[in-house]
Amino acid sequence: MGNILLIDFGSTYTKVTAVDLENEILLGTASAFTTVQTDINEGLNNAIKALKEKIGDVQFEKQFACSSAAGGLRMMASGLVPELTAEAAKMASLGAGAKLVKTYAFEMTEEDLEEIEEANPEIFLLVGGTDGGNTECIIHNAELLARCKADFPIVYAGNRNAVSQCKKILADKKCYFVENVMPKFGVLNIIPAQEKIREVFLERIVKAKGLTEASELISGIMMPTPAAIMAAMELLAEGYEGEDGIEEGVGELFAIDVGGATTDVYSVAEGTPRGTAVVCKGLPEPYIKRTVEGDIGMRYSIDGVVEAVGLKRLADTAGLSRQKAGAILEKFKEQKDLIPDTDEMRAVDKALACMAVETAAIRHAGTIEEVYTPTGLTFVQEGKDLTEVKNLVVTGGSLIHSENIEEIAAYARASERMPGSLRPKDAKLFVDKKYILAAMGIMSEHYPEQALRIMKKELIQYGN
Repeated sequence: MGNILLIDFGSTYTKVTAVDLENEILLGTASAFTTVQTDINEGLNNAIKALKEKIGDVQFEKQFACSSAAGGLRMMASGLVPELTAEAAKMASLGAGAKLVKTYAFEMTEEDLEEIEEANPEIFLLVGGTDGGNTECIIHNAELLARCKADFPIVYAGNRNAVSQCKKILADKKCYFVENVMPKFGVLNIIPAQEKIREVFLERIVKAKGLTEASELISGIMMPTPAAIMAAMELLAEGYEGEDGIEEGVGELFAIDVGGATTDVYSVAEGTPRGTAVVCKGLPEPYIKRTVEGDIGMRYSIDGVVEAVGLKRLADTAGLSRQKAGAILEKFKEQKDLIPDTDEMRAVDKALACMAVETAAIRHAGTIEEVYTPTGLTFVQEGKDLTEVKNLVVTGGSLIHSENIEEIAAYARASERMPGSLRPKDAKLFVDKKYILAAMGIMSEHYPEQALRIMKKELIQYGN
């Protein structure tokens, strides 16, 4: 085995990672601005040039890639009931590595159709009704989509009793039919839809984003970057069993990726109730779960952080007055690439990171509350119980470059301030200092054992 190159075509930066497979070591990493508006190969070539300036003129046997260029895999979805099939559609989309622009419930309207046409998603996920249940809603929505002027593929993953009719309705559209995401009430079946979404991404989206020429240089299939990170998280948690033996994983984990515009959160854990007096509310949670907080970020989504926690709490966390903190926040919003160069600016930047981590972690983790019933006290759990998860992984520029990373990451853990939030109580911290998680996710498709060993060596552990 020789050297391989792993490429992440990001919306802002194209990142490259070189790996020596035989010795299972990281040779180096580099990045350059993504040039998706002109020729994406320019950014790739610039990143490779920067890499070779660090490690020399290394030759690569194979190249593999993922991509979130041009905004990532933008999807819209529709379902029947918000808490059921529409929520299942959301889980399927996010689990496939998509950026979910909008989810509709019940019968869509003419105004919804206009919104869909304007947004022009790259894939639309059409679901609704359990098998043998309501067919009117999904048929109505299919008829609406059939009149849509925008051209995008549709993945149908709804009531199987409406398939024949919807095939006729959508005959002039590029439509893919897979198993229902919720065949029975409360039963999830999101894997077929996720696999089809990724397949459509490879078939159509890569070409649409100008990656055709780049893909000719790549040995392996591409995937959305969030899907690559999910693959890395699953491998790191579960480990790998092959012909040569078993490489242990670290166990259940909780991971946060804080960006400038969004914050992604991942969990690889069962999350089921831990006591006999606890009852579950809502849909069963997927073992591997991803959520995306589109309003939580370090620069483009500052307003979302402030709205979530309040200016007073953010200012208090920074140790500044609301007036001073507010003025600095305005500077950050006006100058997205501004690097904090004073103690006060660094304090606000740190407070932003703390609040972004806390908000995203709370939204991802489940909650529990006490309810008094005629039979006595009962605990109602909604979402995943992550309290006993022992591993916390963090990545994202605002975290990996911070001098206060342990303090910021602590906001992902359980706290007395919100006792009903089922976040990890005592998880050891791992930091993706070299930004390799996406690369290891790509690598895991072909060389899982080596990818796992490199992650275990390169992720920096803090504390016990």
